[in-house]
Amino acid sequence: MKAASRHWSVQRVTAIALIPLTIWFLASLFLLPDLAYGTVRGWIARPVNSMLLVLMVVVLCWHSLLGVQVVIEDYVHHRAANATALVTSTFLHVLSGAAALLSVLKIVVGVS
Repeated sequence: MKAASRHWSVQRVTAIALIPLTIWFLASLFLLPDLAYGTVRGWIARPVNSMLLVLMVVVLCWHSLLGVQVVIEDYVHHRAANATALVTSTFLHVLSGAAALLSVLKIVVGVS
């Protein structure tokens, strides 16, 4: 029961953390003069923006992973299918998060 309570708490904390991060992200993009590649790339390269973007990616992937995990546990009843779905979901969340973080890092470091 303790694990379920922790899972629930972490999911709520990540949801609350996503509120200001999402507002910041959308407001920042809205305030850009345009959404051209160079403009957005320059915006991401700024230290505060890249740090908040990395934080948003991590929190978003973690929140999504927790939510999908609950759906799988509630609706996939066959043991093998449940285990396969959980492993696949975790793998895809880690992979997509790593790809996003690598993209931000490449922009910050200046690698083309």
